[in-house]
Amino acid sequence: MMKIFCGAILAALIAVPAFAQKTAAARLQAATTDLNEIMNASDKGIPQDLLNKASCVVVIPNLKKGGFIVGGEYGKGFFTCRKESGVGWSAPGSIRISGGKFGLLVGGAETDVIMLVMNPTGMQHLLSDKFQLGGEASAAAGPIGRDSSAMTDAAMHAEILTYSRSRGIFGGLDLGGAAVTEDHDSNKELYGQDLSNKEILNSNIKVPAAARDFVHTLDRLSSRK
Repeated sequence: MMKIFCGAILAALIAVPAFAQKTAAARLQAATTDLNEIMNASDKGIPQDLLNKASCVVVIPNLKKGGFIVGGEYGKGFFTCRKESGVGWSAPGSIRISGGKFGLLVGGAETDVIMLVMNPTGMQHLLSDKFQLGGEASAAAGPIGRDSSAMTDAAMHAEILTYSRSRGIFGGLDLGGAAVTEDHDSNKELYGQDLSNKEILNSNIKVPAAARDFVHTLDRLSSRK
């Protein structure tokens, strides 16, 4: 029994650094795939009208559930916001998300997460150093389907709507209590300097080569005119 337990711990310890060593470019490529697949899920994807209303979009590919030591969620991803003109999307900023549960939970699943930031208040939270979903920023599991008619009252008033894709299944996701923080390392990897997310958004900085497909995909999926 002890051998099995030790083996499980060793496997978890090996898995954590492997996840952490993924490059920003690789995560951006995975995030682009997630966007395409969840928006092409016909009547099971994110409602097009909600995407069209969103101020910013966050994509976190391969969010970890469970894991060793930290028992909540953990993942790294990117966001982009609409330009002030309403046409086109900004260069992306980098974020981390982590749950608030602690304890020994070996194993777990992975899911892809997409968040729609629905108003300027939610955007300001997104540009802060750290905020909590369901705390500083109101959040709710988003409705799925061709339109947003299935929205609950909570979702209608939420600053951030959250979605997931796990093993090909799409749906709303409750991420209440999760902490979202800036990922300075990934920003430095993408831009060659330590920029904050607020600086990236406010400086109208050029989209780096690794992020062009990500931004162009959102331009194609939803660009106000």
